[in-house]
Amino acid sequence: MEVLPLVALVAGCAVVAGLARRTPVPAPLLLVAAGLAAAYVPGVPEYALDPHIVLPLLLPPLLYTAAVDSSYLDLRANVRPVALLSVGYVLFATLAVGYAAYLVVPGLPLTAALVLGAVIAPPDAVAATAIARRLGLPPRITTILQGESLVNDATAITAYKVAVAAVVGEGAGWAGGIAEFLLASVGGVGVGLLLMVPIHHLRTRLKEPLLQNTLSLLIPFVAYAAAERVHASGVLAVVVVALYLGHRAWQVDFATRLQEEAVWKMVAFLLESVVFALIGLQLPVVLEGLGRYSGPEAVWYAVAIFLAVVVARFVWVFPATFLPRALSERIRDREPDTTWKAPVIVGWAGMRGVVSLAIAFSIPLTVDGGGPFPYRDLILFLTFTTVIGTLVVQGLTLPPLIRALRLPGRDERAATLAEAQAQSQASRAAEERLEELLADPANELPQPLAERLRTVLERRRNAVWERLGGVNPQTGESADDVYRRLSREMISAEREVFVALRDARRIDDEMLRVLLRRLDLEEAAAYREGTA
Repeated sequence: MEVLPLVALVAGCAVVAGLARRTPVPAPLLLVAAGLAAAYVPGVPEYALDPHIVLPLLLPPLLYTAAVDSSYLDLRANVRPVALLSVGYVLFATLAVGYAAYLVVPGLPLTAALVLGAVIAPPDAVAATAIARRLGLPPRITTILQGESLVNDATAITAYKVAVAAVVGEGAGWAGGIAEFLLASVGGVGVGLLLMVPIHHLRTRLKEPLLQNTLSLLIPFVAYAAAERVHASGVLAVVVVALYLGHRAWQVDFATRLQEEAVWKMVAFLLESVVFALIGLQLPVVLEGLGRYSGPEAVWYAVAIFLAVVVARFVWVFPATFLPRALSERIRDREPDTTWKAPVIVGWAGMRGVVSLAIAFSIPLTVDGGGPFPYRDLILFLTFTTVIGTLVVQGLTLPPLIRALRLPGRDERAATLAEAQAQSQASRAAEERLEELLADPANELPQPLAERLRTVLERRRNAVWERLGGVNPQTGESADDVYRRLSREMISAEREVFVALRDARRIDDEMLRVLLRRLDLEEAAAYREGTA
């Protein structure tokens, strides 16, 4: 692809995603719609989805940033529902949707139908994470959906490989399929476990933030490629490494953490925007090869498969939620507040995405003997319509469904109270350490400087408590909000003076950059205190 169309794609996606933040419609839906519309604009080039780019180059960083931001402890606490969805549901959907396609489409071989089932079995990691963040779902539901989306691609890709091998004549039966699944899953986790400790050790030893962030950008690709090299799951290797590094991120230098957060936010924003736009842009490519499966017949197949995907998820989710509770008193005691509302949300939040399309495009053109892969174009079309259908229908109706069910969201006051108590406990430990250090003659400080350190601690401790207090009757701000606003105003005044001095040639540009960076760090600290 030429450079200009690629730049135009990224720029257009960034504009649409930015505009989406000003609307109630989730960005993924607007990006898909923009892609569908742009696909038929004269002069827009064909953006064919290359699975050799999406799977090894786009999927690893998207999985990495989602896993790093996930909570290892929360995922471990919810390992049962996550495993039932990411492994059990994907295998069930492969069989159920595949058999439904076999019944609906005349002449479709069962093996080819199972290929379709495996392709559209996994809900998308990007779609689930983006929608969950936007909707403010209850924490446990968000954790389950994120955990499912991190692991289910590995299950689906393995099931797809087994099904394709059966179609092209290389199948090894059910025993071979199970062996391949175990190799992929155990091997992927094993590669992740082997890589995570050395990588973390290297991250803690590097002292230059630029080098550390360069390493950070390489990690997902290294983990994915290493696992795929030994025919294991690159997806699981990336997730294992990312969960470990995210859990131990506090051990890395502060400058690296600040820089890394900004870098990965930008990378995730651009990649998520591009992949959703690419989904819409595939329409001409999909329709071009549809051939004789056009008109009402193709529409009927698309609707039937979409309904099979939706129904299969509910058929799995409700028993997977309530059957373990019925069989185990321990689970009932640990999850006393589970109602029918949670599985309704989880069942409806099954949006498919770019990974399904990428897998579909990777279906081989021929089988052993040189014949064409049976119904390949129809499988590609049904994958596309299912992805679009789930993103549009489920993505648009999920927010009103959540509002209608009145699910309790995150209790902001309780969260702020917990934050204040944690900060108070940490500040007491810091005060004790400060007094211990100041008692040593080697750490002697002038009294004003020692008091400044104590004031910093006091300010940090009080800032969170002040968010729980009353508000200014004129502005509606808390005392902490006013403090931060005035701090920024003071910093802005200083910044203007520095620039004026530079313009008057009383300081040079190098000194200006040093002074402005100092102010930027102070302003960032004031901002982060109020948004942590």
